[in-house]
Amino acid sequence: MQTKIVVDTNILINVLIGKHESASRDIFRKCLKRQYQPLIGNALFAEYNDVFNRDYIVARCPLTDDEKSNLLKAFMNVCQWVRIYYLWRPNLIDEADNHLIELAVAGNAQIVVTRNIKDFKQAQLRFPQFQFLSPEQVLRLDI
Repeated sequence: MQTKIVVDTNILINVLIGKHESASRDIFRKCLKRQYQPLIGNALFAEYNDVFNRDYIVARCPLTDDEKSNLLKAFMNVCQWVRIYYLWRPNLIDEADNHLIELAVAGNAQIVVTRNIKDFKQAQLRFPQFQFLSPEQVLRLDI
């Protein structure tokens, strides 16, 4: 059984403009190879699309618009679409991140992969069924 993960937008940003070899890219590759089952919902899909068009991303990303589009399409092709019927309000420091927890709960994820672990640790609601891990931590687990 594949490990279900939620890939935070900051991981996608790192894939687009980060170092050529990085843990974020390794996570992305493992998703494309179906070693992990990434989950996607409406809010995260909208955030991904927004990231691809941000001026600072466009300026720093070595990929052409077609290459970025193909990358996003390939990733979406391996994602499991999850409908969210119940909105949890864990009261995160960044209100815009609440949708990641809602997606993880609705999709029964084991891991939320993010670079902002401390922001999630301060939630008022706790969800022990999944962990918040950096890409490096996920790769060390070798799952």
